[in-house]
Amino acid sequence: MPKRKDLLNAILDILEPVMILYMLSMVYWWFTNKAAFWKWLFYGVGFVVIIIVVGIWRRKARFKHVQGFLSDRELLLKLRGMHYTEFEEYIADLFSKLGHKVKTRGGPYDQGIDVIAEKNGIKYPIQCKRYNNSSVGVSEVKEFWASISDNLGRGKGYLVTTNIFTLEAERFVEGKPIELIDGQRLIGYIRLAEKK
Repeated sequence: MPKRKDLLNAILDILEPVMILYMLSMVYWWFTNKAAFWKWLFYGVGFVVIIIVVGIWRRKARFKHVQGFLSDRELLLKLRGMHYTEFEEYIADLFSKLGHKVKTRGGPYDQGIDVIAEKNGIKYPIQCKRYNNSSVGVSEVKEFWASISDNLGRGKGYLVTTNIFTLEAERFVEGKPIELIDGQRLIGYIRLAEKK
């Protein structure tokens, strides 16, 4: 994410003087040349529309961009290299591609639920753990269970990681409506979504 913010700041640093010059030119043309004013107003609106369309297209293309023709190992490394908020958004996109309506909640006050997926009126809370080297232990699974157990209803919870779960964590979820999705199973879900 810091790379993305640096790029955005660099673009804004370039656009700021251009926008000031554009606005001053617009004021000048308003008083001196109405034809030029309307022409450049049209160009400005067109530029803004193009920026919005490209932004929407890039957001929709993010899912395809990450997997492309990567091998499973390369894809997993790419997922592990994401910022945690980017990983949460990616998981939301994945579940959306698998037919769910999704809402991202992540952040410091998410109460242990990063994404809520809904399908056929049933809500599925999802917690994302983008870990490089650490495995997800039973304490994280217990925290997730505590955050979803009262409001789960007919659905089940998903705990998604880019790494693995400890044996204790896997034993804890036995008989509980929680699906643990480790890195390899996550790749399986991604490949399934690619086919849709």
